[in-house]
Amino acid sequence: MAKIWSAEYWAKKGNVDLYMFRKCLNPPAKGKNPPVLFLVHGSSFSSKPGYDMQVPGRDDYSVMDECAKMGFDVWTVDHECYGRSSRTASNSDIATGAEDLKAATVVLDRETGLGRYTFYGQSSGALRAALFAQLNPAKVERLILDAFVWTGEGSVTLAKRREGLDVYRSSNMRPVKRDTFRQSLTRDAPGVRTCEEEVVQALADAALKDGDSVPTGTFLDMCTKLPLVDPKKITCPVYIMRGAHDAISTIEDILNFYRELPNPDKHFSILAHSAHIAPLGINRHRFYHLLKGFLTIPPPRD
Repeated sequence: MAKIWSAEYWAKKGNVDLYMFRKCLNPPAKGKNPPVLFLVHGSSFSSKPGYDMQVPGRDDYSVMDECAKMGFDVWTVDHECYGRSSRTASNSDIATGAEDLKAATVVLDRETGLGRYTFYGQSSGALRAALFAQLNPAKVERLILDAFVWTGEGSVTLAKRREGLDVYRSSNMRPVKRDTFRQSLTRDAPGVRTCEEEVVQALADAALKDGDSVPTGTFLDMCTKLPLVDPKKITCPVYIMRGAHDAISTIEDILNFYRELPNPDKHFSILAHSAHIAPLGINRHRFYHLLKGFLTIPPPRD
């Protein structure tokens, strides 16, 4: 198995410290940096539990490791109030997440000198990444939106989540427990095996090391403020991915967003036998196959 190099960094956003983590096959040399893939995490757990998952006896559940093997310089960040980043009075909503990414690109610019980067966001991380791309088009070379929701119309997950609106409005934090992570991986496919039990337990073990609560901001935004992104203002190539069993949005909602994207270099895939978090599912190898295809597609000729 290839030995993967890693390093830790800190970004500054005013008085807020944001923890960043990086992996690639070899220590990168300035002027010869491989292309950067930046992973943006979602609502219920921080960056390393989601993107550097280590399952005992298995070596293929770390998104960072798999993408590093593809030849990418892979980065991620803990958003404000998540993981090792500063705990503040913020509820870490989508707009806050976009500002976190802006602060993170200062570190990317300094360490790589590239200036433009590919962003992958999963669930509410897709909303964070999309809003960042809308506000900072010069920084985004390509954008991957996985388990994305646009208007939320017809969303089964958000309809259920709105039952907890009073809780999200009353506090900047919400409790999480072991069953929270089981639901994240299995809620949309009752009776269908889309992930392994070992992964449910490994995710819970890793995520609960950060504490037993996470911010409410993304849940509140997704329940009350959608749409947060204007597809007509996202000018880079975009790839939209979703699991066939994902109930965070309807296919119609996502296709309507897709149609409005102005760049003709746009792609859309549905992954059979995958749920809300495809990279941690039993069909993750199909996810990586599709992801690599978009990441390595040659640019079009004028």
